[in-house]
Parts: sequence; C-alpha cells; structure tokens
Amino acid sequence: MTTVLGGHQTDFARNLTREQLEVSDLVHECILATLECAQLDVEAVETIHVANAFGQLYVGQGHLGAMPATVLPELWGVPAMRHEAACASGSIAVLAAMAELEAGRYDRALVLGVEIEKSQPGPEAAATQAAAAWVGHETDGSAPIWPAMFDRIAEEYDLRYGLDDRHLRAIGELNLRNARDNPVAQTRAWSLTPESTSADDEANPVVAGRLRRNDCCQITDGAAGLVLVSDRWLRRHGREGTARLAGWGHATVGLSLESKLERSDGPFVMPHVRHAIRSALDRAGSTGVDDVDVIETHDCMTPSEYLAIDHFGITPPGASWQAIEDGTLERDGRCPVNPGGGLIGGGHPVGATGVRMLVDAAAQVSGTAGATGVDGARRAATLNIGGSTATTVSFVVDAF
Repeated sequence: MTTVLGGHQTDFARNLTREQLEVSDLVHECILATLECAQLDVEAVETIHVANAFGQLYVGQGHLGAMPATVLPELWGVPAMRHEAACASGSIAVLAAMAELEAGRYDRALVLGVEIEKSQPGPEAAATQAAAAWVGHETDGSAPIWPAMFDRIAEEYDLRYGLDDRHLRAIGELNLRNARDNPVAQTRAWSLTPESTSADDEANPVVAGRLRRNDCCQITDGAAGLVLVSDRWLRRHGREGTARLAGWGHATVGLSLESKLERSDGPFVMPHVRHAIRSALDRAGSTGVDDVDVIETHDCMTPSEYLAIDHFGITPPGASWQAIEDGTLERDGRCPVNPGGGLIGGGHPVGATGVRMLVDAAAQVSGTAGATGVDGARRAATLNIGGSTATTVSFVVDAF
C-alpha cells in the first residue's frame, strides 16, 4: 500500500502573471513546501511525477518533467516525467507514482500538479481548454465548450429522470459557502448574496443552456504536491504517514461526449464513471459509500457533481436531488461532499486538481483539515474526471 507522507497546496486565489512569476517559480515554491510538510530532504526524492494539462498553450512551456531539476539543483539526475490527461492529469500522475513504489523501483516519490491559466484573458483562457475535447469534432459550437458540454449532461438527466435547475444552483451555493472557511480557496473572499446563486440574470448570468456563472468553476493558477512512500521505507525509518491510498479505480473511454451517452444503456448516465468509483471502493475493501466519511469530487460544473452523487451511490440513479435537499452533502451531513469548496469554490488549476483532492482527503482523515474538517473522518474518496469523463480516476484514502 502507498502512504501519503505529506502534502501542500498553494493559494489558488493568486494570479502568478500579475506577480510577474513563471511556472518555474510555482514549481519551486510547491516542491519546497511539500517536502517541508513531509519532513523530507530534497536529496531524498527518488522519482518525480509532474501533472500538467495545458503548459504549452497557456505559457508556452512544455517538457515540465525537467522543471524540478531546473529549479532545484539537488534534483539533477532524479528520474522525472510529465503526465497529461486534461483535468485528471494529477490523478494519473499519482497512479504512475504508486505503480513505481509498489513495483519496488523506488521508495520515495514526489508528485506535483501545476497550472498557470491566468496568463490569458478569461474567455481566451476558457477557450484554451477546448484542447481536452475532440478537437474539430465537438469544438465548433458558439457557446463556451465546457459549460455547454456539462449542460448536455444535465439535459440527459432531465430527459431520463427530470431535473430541477434549483438543485444545480444549490450545489454551487454549497461549494462557494464551504470555500469561505478554506484559507487557500480561490473564492474565499468573494462578496456573494443569495442572488449570486439564483436565477437572477444580472447577479448570476447564463453561460450556456441552464448553466449560470456560479454553476461553473473559475480560471485558476496554482499547484499542489504530495510525497508518497512505500511501506518498506516506513518500516526502515520508523516514520508514520498522514494517510494511506487504500484503493484506486481508473477508466478511460472515448473523447466525444455523445459517444459516451450513446453507450449509456443502464441506470447510470456514465457507467464507466460508476465502474471507476466501484473499483476504488472494492480495492479498499469497502462495502460502499456508507463507510466513506467524506468525498472530494469533481465539480468543474454543477452537473459533474450532480452526476457524482448518484454514481457514488449516495442516492439511487437519477435521485441526486434528494441528497441536495436533505442536507446529506453538508459538512455535518450523512456524506459530506467538497467540504473545502471543491473546484467551484476552491479553484481549478487543471493539472493540479487531482493532486489537490488527495491533499485535502489526507488532511480530512488525519484530522488536520482545520475549519473545513469533517469530524471523525477516517475514510475519504475522490473522483477526478478529465474532459467529458473521458479519463476518470477515483481513490479511497484511509487514516494511517
């Protein structure tokens, strides 16, 4: 089993371009802070995995696997590689690091997720992320691509089960409210009113279809890091970790959204997402979501969290609205979801999100999440998706 020795998240409210900083500065800062949290020297790192989705497109910088050695001479010669899987890049980097540790190649891995997106104006920055769709096949619409994609998922729910838009807006409201207690959340200082998550066209304007501004996550700069170690290393050094990665699930399907919906012939709108979640729970020896104390899930748009609710099994398929109405998702509810604000409240630097989810999950089960903590949490689960769920990864994180 792989253990989390420590982790760190940068402040997602920052604008690195305004600070006149580069991606190299963000990598340098996050590595040092992550290693400090793990109480590990730079020289102890044996392998590095860097997650980044759009480096070439946002800042013109590729080959980010070599960036750690560029900014820290102590990492010169340490094996490193970059991973890209759109919004699931961070989780894929973690899976690769786990595989190396479990194969016995190395005992100490550094995983980084990093993205600078505010180098471009908002509409241009959002359009850049169309690269995660099937370019030339589903990127020719006039509406912003990802709000339009997830509006289509909401439409599918409406066709199958019925969907009240109030429930989508309630997800946005909850995650923005949770983010107020998160000291590194992008929206923590926002001035919001009840109209901000309502159907008020001025306070919460339509972006695409039924999705409004606060149904959508923000353009974000930020990084997150983890130190992962093997059980062999823990035994040799007498150390304890903050959490264990007890289970994982991973499914990859085709790029286009319509191909996914065409193959969805059962009760779940995205059966491969359900499979990834169920695989992680099964590997962790879990009987189901009832023995999970907290969930960090992908809410790039409110329909992605609406989908996660029933795909985790919190409600029957199509009944996610029940968990929204009865308080199940609240920090003190039966199954808290995104207690730190998720992507809508916390921020979404694309390549860093999967890593950030695990940093937060480890903090929850180790009792170090502070004001966003769920009392008594001992098991957490994550769901990280890339594109329109083309790459899906789920983890189960247990207390050490």
